Amino acid sequence: MVRSYSKKGSDKLRAQVDEYISKQGNNTFNYKQVAHAIGATTPINQRAVAMYLAELAFDGDILETAPGRYKAPSRSSYATGTFVRRSNGKNSVIIDDDEEAIFVAERNSMHALNGDRVSVTIAARRRGAEPEAEVVEILERKPQVFIGTLKVDKHFAYLLTDSKYLASDIFIPKGKLKGGETGDKAVVKITEWTDEAKNPKGEVVDILGKKGENNAEINAIMAEFGLPYVYPEAVEKAAKKIESGITEEVVAKRLDMRGVTTFTIDPKDAKDFDDALSIRRLEDGKWEIGVHIADVTHYVKPDSIIDKEAQKRATSVYLVDRVVPMLPEHLCNGICSLRPDEDKLTFSCIFKMDDNAKVLDSKISRTVIRSNRRFAYEEAQEVIDSGKGDYAEELATLNRLAKILRKERYENGSVEFDRVEVRFDIDEKGHPTGVYFKESKDANKLIEEFMLLANKTVAQAIGAPQGKKKPKAFVYRVHDQPDPGKLADLSTLSRTFGYKVKSSGSAREVNKSINRMLSEVKGKGEENFLSTLAIRSMAKAIYTTTNIGHYGLGFEYYTHFTSPIRRFPDMMVHRLLEKYLSGGRSVNVDKLEMQCKHSSDMEQLAANAERASIKYKQVEYMNDHLGEEYEGVISGVTEWGLYVEINENKCEGLVPVRDLADDFYDLDEKNYCLVGRRRNQRYRLGDPIKVRIARANLDKKQLDFAIVDENCGKRGEDAMGKTVSVAQALSATAAKKASQHKGGRRKGKKNK
Repeated sequence: MVRSYSKKGSDKLRAQVDEYISKQGNNTFNYKQVAHAIGATTPINQRAVAMYLAELAFDGDILETAPGRYKAPSRSSYATGTFVRRSNGKNSVIIDDDEEAIFVAERNSMHALNGDRVSVTIAARRRGAEPEAEVVEILERKPQVFIGTLKVDKHFAYLLTDSKYLASDIFIPKGKLKGGETGDKAVVKITEWTDEAKNPKGEVVDILGKKGENNAEINAIMAEFGLPYVYPEAVEKAAKKIESGITEEVVAKRLDMRGVTTFTIDPKDAKDFDDALSIRRLEDGKWEIGVHIADVTHYVKPDSIIDKEAQKRATSVYLVDRVVPMLPEHLCNGICSLRPDEDKLTFSCIFKMDDNAKVLDSKISRTVIRSNRRFAYEEAQEVIDSGKGDYAEELATLNRLAKILRKERYENGSVEFDRVEVRFDIDEKGHPTGVYFKESKDANKLIEEFMLLANKTVAQAIGAPQGKKKPKAFVYRVHDQPDPGKLADLSTLSRTFGYKVKSSGSAREVNKSINRMLSEVKGKGEENFLSTLAIRSMAKAIYTTTNIGHYGLGFEYYTHFTSPIRRFPDMMVHRLLEKYLSGGRSVNVDKLEMQCKHSSDMEQLAANAERASIKYKQVEYMNDHLGEEYEGVISGVTEWGLYVEINENKCEGLVPVRDLADDFYDLDEKNYCLVGRRRNQRYRLGDPIKVRIARANLDKKQLDFAIVDENCGKRGEDAMGKTVSVAQALSATAAKKASQHKGGRRKGKKNK
């Protein structure tokens, strides 16, 4: 129970804070939320709330779960949780009850591995000291392997691990090497780690190849995240037995749309075409637009060996130099792929639209199509731009309708994030020779808009059935509301640059204000900083049976229907559609939810692997440019250094804080900067900076930069408005107070 204080003049406010905290249960909160709830609107009272919360946390009366975020304590000295191991020795356990991370010293870890479920005792919190936990039992071992390089001597062998979760090398008996030799990249599992042993024992699971070879390194990234890097032969063989089977009997049960103009638009190197568009003018002058999706589930039957493998993988993984497919190649690139001039089975959303892109009618049907043309995005864009070429009129119409749909979507609250995607030119050995950026143009956005429309329509058909029908269990793609604290920070920091972002109100109002800021900030010095903060304020989209809508898109109902070749949730949606459209009963919601969670987890792992492969290629590419100097921008600020993104190629590296030798720097988390203790030099998120490529560590996928211009940071005395720094506005509190004391408000100047 939080105690009350009786300081004169503040006892009422503190009592209100105590009452607020007592009602929060397991919820977290920050000082802004508390101040708003109790009506503390003045800067003085808000500061008093912030200081009181900090005081309570220092005394151990409440818990600080993250910088500036608190919750009431609600646990006994015994607890269960998930162990987090770090190679730097900063191990911790995430407690189940309140998700607080508590430090665990190595001597108290029982050699638990990252992800293990553990039971711990929690030492009583001492005044001014962080709490500590001791592992007393390992409840469940998480299956995992470690990736590294073998070192084989005459009598013993070791795996020198690449893992950030394990500081120790793994001892491997000579009989457990599986033919591995010194310099081989290997996958190893731990078989034993006794209490008295410094190093665990293990055995080789697989040899990936020689360290530095492209295939070995890319497969190592997949293995690192527990993703399969080879396709089982038995599944491939089963797939090869499947034939297209488009007989007259099959066609008779479907809507035959082979006579309607149809084409695909995909990346130039794509082989799996899982969506196509058709268009024709109807007799009444309206448009019929068909969104046709490969009918994968016609060929992949539930509980078959192919289905089980697809469900386990849940998604295709798109790495820098390859695609690791969810389905066997015979299906994804062959039978199911909507290749031109071939009859194909599809599941379709067909829309009747007027010239203003208003959907007058829609239907969902199993169809058979025949694509007339395969466009690469670049080819379609050239036709759109020039008005000449194959199907120029059809593309122009689709583009015009898509632009209307997109405009309406943004007006209704969809957030417009337009992030640059980095791509590499790769030689025959997999070595990166150049960097380029994937740009989204009208051809890309055309496809995106009609896919969004189809996904929304399918979700509405099941989630909001007409008449008195009840919704049945279904797979939704949902996106929760932003974190209130992060949204409030975005609003405050945007305002210091002269932009208005709403931190409260309807989703539509908030998102429109974010879109306006993102549009106004383009091309300006603060673009990187504010757009990054906007993205960080957003939640992650997931799959679930509980529909809460898609905040980022501004849709009340949304699902994934349009990519069954590469996503298992889309296959789930196809099967549910087939069942429900034919009058079937609702499926078991608990089982469906488990499949949704697995798909969400695998999607996150695939995204992590993709980022790791990009990072590896960035480091490999920049290794050829050691010593060269580049202009960049500070993209991240941490206690261990500054992350800098190079403008020319978007490669990101670290300026270690140990290399900032001119002073001792502290992290100012609130203002996203490092501050020198002696000279008050400041390096802030969003500041322009010039760096030299100092080191490239391929094992750790890490680039180290050195600052070239030591004057790029801003001195503390300039933070009140004397300099023209892009990032000076980040010192929001100081700037506001200075202007308020002078009786007015002043916008910070900006470098462009």
